[in-house]
Amino acid sequence: MAVNLRSDTQTKPSEGMRRAIASAEVADEQRRLDPTVNALQERVAELLGHEAALFLPSGTMCNQIAIRLHTRPGDEVILERHSHPIIAEAGGPAAHSGVMMHPLDGDGGMFTGADVRAALRDPDDRYSPRSRLVCVEQTTNYGGGHVWPLEQIREVQGVARENGLATHMDGARLMNAVVASGVSAADFASGCDSAWLDFTKGLGAPVGACLAGARELIEEAWRFKQMMGGSLRQAGIVAAAGIYALDHNVDRLAEDHANARILAQGIAEIPGARIDASQVETNIVIFEVDDQERVLHDLAERGVEMSPMGPGRVRAVTHLDVDRAGIDEALEVLRDVLA
Repeated sequence: MAVNLRSDTQTKPSEGMRRAIASAEVADEQRRLDPTVNALQERVAELLGHEAALFLPSGTMCNQIAIRLHTRPGDEVILERHSHPIIAEAGGPAAHSGVMMHPLDGDGGMFTGADVRAALRDPDDRYSPRSRLVCVEQTTNYGGGHVWPLEQIREVQGVARENGLATHMDGARLMNAVVASGVSAADFASGCDSAWLDFTKGLGAPVGACLAGARELIEEAWRFKQMMGGSLRQAGIVAAAGIYALDHNVDRLAEDHANARILAQGIAEIPGARIDASQVETNIVIFEVDDQERVLHDLAERGVEMSPMGPGRVRAVTHLDVDRAGIDEALEVLRDVLA
């Protein structure tokens, strides 16, 4: 059997989601007439504790628009070294916003208020860029799916606020954090000036994300959505998938987390693989091997897909299209490959 653990973006719409897509009521979302898009935006705004939200094609566009909203050319953005805008957005912050990145070396993808304070530029130093924005990624991707503790997020927000910086939350896997921690999405996201939620990761939708913030901020985000080519017209057909995902695929993320722990514990018992299984909190499992390229190739030859995550590191991500039998199959194949 094929087992695709490359990413939780690999899911395909379920039959129920396809029916919701097919029956969605639609209109021109650019004129704010699409009732399904409007319903999704209102729901996400409430879910994240903000005044308004904007439906966008991707989480990357959410990040790019947020950075553009909060900065001016020449400003500096403080974020973890391996966070998405640095490693996976094709230099977008420089191209779209003309900003510099100030990478921090986080622990499991997470940094502290003290780290932010140490990174701040002197606002009176005209030789330096201005520190303008702090971004956090919930959960951490490269860091292994860790959940930022709420108090640590609030500490970071406090340092930013004291020094006149905005804060932004990359919520690609925010609902994984909610299910794993029991902390509400609003508690995690409402203290940030902007935050977004992705529907295409563990929530199983084929397209889309929602950026949330103050009403005035989201009004300006509409302009950048137009500028960056995010106009979607009769977008209710994809927004319906987001609504279905929120209705049906949030609580079941606990199953993905359980499968990830089983996978990690199994990997820990295989000679040639190195992992601290106790560190797996959500649906991302990262382990080390000696010959990453060969291992990934041989896994794929046997129908098991995983992905590289830096030198010598392999990532496996559990999701709704991989059940316990798939996890057992992946472990059996990995055991053979490493033998």
